[in-house]
Amino acid sequence: MRVVETFAAARSWRRGRTSLVPTMGYLHEGHLSLVRIARERADTVMVSLFVNPLQFDDPADLDRYPREAAGDAALLEDAGCDVLFAPTLEEMYPAPPATRVSVADLAATMEGAHRPDHFDGVATVVAKLFAGLQPDTAVFGRKDAQQLAVVTRMVEDLSFPITIVPGPTRREQDGLALSSRNVFLNAEERTAALAISRGLMAAAGACEAGERSAPVLEGLVSGEIAGSTLRLDYVELAAAADTSRMTVLDRPGFLAVAAYAGRTRLIDNVWLWPDGTADTGALLEGPSVLYQGGI
Repeated sequence: MRVVETFAAARSWRRGRTSLVPTMGYLHEGHLSLVRIARERADTVMVSLFVNPLQFDDPADLDRYPREAAGDAALLEDAGCDVLFAPTLEEMYPAPPATRVSVADLAATMEGAHRPDHFDGVATVVAKLFAGLQPDTAVFGRKDAQQLAVVTRMVEDLSFPITIVPGPTRREQDGLALSSRNVFLNAEERTAALAISRGLMAAAGACEAGERSAPVLEGLVSGEIAGSTLRLDYVELAAAADTSRMTVLDRPGFLAVAAYAGRTRLIDNVWLWPDGTADTGALLEGPSVLYQGGI
């Protein structure tokens, strides 16, 4: 695996079809599953590792974001990454960017309503990665459902010659969605956080049993969280294509939730279809690498 810090060096190692997995590092099995999906689709697999300041509205949250470059590199090499693009801040933003990319309508709700300018930062950095690395495909996880919709629409609107490939959510053995932020949870918060996945699994089960009402599905999640020590930000059934709020599940969608466990903000979702199909993600068979001392 080649580790490079510049766009030019990364491009020089492209061979055949190239697939990109953008990350902010502190990797876990969710990221690694995306790398393996990329490996199946490309001759060259690139992973970017950059903690993007444009998508943080709180400088303290940016400073607190976990980082472990050496551990990330070891995991990526084992997963089949060919090129690790780990740029400096100066390589990504030689000067404060005067150009920003905004996917306004899709970014206005849910995460966008609670984190102003977050998705402008995401869209801007992803557009820069796409322009600078020139991949043929890019793989994004379904756990960040609204981000997936924003990036997909940006690619369509700006005519990037790139195919966006979604990857399933990976969950810890007890159902908690994998997130680098999980390492911030103490024992009490970790237990409380399970209310999120319990509510989502109940909603997925109700969908499979025939329920299509958004208030009912959302209520199964909010009711579970109300009985915990978590602080709910939102729970919303949104259309997969444009993130618009749905009152009835009449097209592909996702049921998204954000809540605080102590100081740590967690997001999760399940994907739902009108025929009753539900994608709840996949459970790990053992403890995550997040807790195994490597990172």
